Amino acid sequence: MVRCLRPFVWLTALLLAFAAPASAQTSPVTVFAAASLKDVLEEAGKAFTASGGQEVRFSFASSALLAKQIENGAPADLFASADLKWMDYLVEKDRIQRASVTPLLGNHLVVAAPVSSPLTTLDWNEAAFGKAMGDGRLAVAEVTAVPAGIYAKQALQKLGLWGVVENRLAQSDNVRAALMFVDRGEVPLAIVYTTDALADPKVKIVAQFPADSHEPIVYPFALTAKAEGEGPKQFLAFLKGPVAAAIFEKAGFPVLHP
Repeated sequence: MVRCLRPFVWLTALLLAFAAPASAQTSPVTVFAAASLKDVLEEAGKAFTASGGQEVRFSFASSALLAKQIENGAPADLFASADLKWMDYLVEKDRIQRASVTPLLGNHLVVAAPVSSPLTTLDWNEAAFGKAMGDGRLAVAEVTAVPAGIYAKQALQKLGLWGVVENRLAQSDNVRAALMFVDRGEVPLAIVYTTDALADPKVKIVAQFPADSHEPIVYPFALTAKAEGEGPKQFLAFLKGPVAAAIFEKAGFPVLHP
């Protein structure tokens, strides 16, 4: 009887040895990404899976919040930040595979208004900005931690407009939440990325900030230290390829990676 069981035990052990890696290979790739990337990354994820890649699941929020979650052990395979600061933060904490960091996309900062607003353009002076805001507030992502908010504060300070709006801000957790304020007509103006405004038919762009009024907007992508298997590497490679580039460019993202 013992002799009969030995081949069975050996076969069971062999199957288990191969089953674990196979399971790892088929588990979804988990991506933590800046809220402004939601539409394009979901589309890219579907294209990747349709081409034979693994399923991709996403968590979208502010880069600051996601970076803190990754630092505290959240099970992410890839991180896509809306600025270099939070990527560098995780690199320093050894939560990112340094060699994988890729500055992939750019963007532009704009002022958006409800599509029903009579405003069509906005000059960069106190009188024009004050008139456009009226008695309302300016929606913006949180200006001390969220990339879109940090860029916005830099630009407003550079243009001499920070004093006009500093006490009249409607701050939010991320740039998409700021967009919703103007989308619903709750505020007359919001500072968002070009890609956010283009994706929402209920808003229109009334001004684009000069490129030199704030730090360059760069979205770095990277594998986390916890990423395992080929799936995360393959998805990152896909995001750097021509199919994803077409998706990004169609949405208004400049592709920085050749």
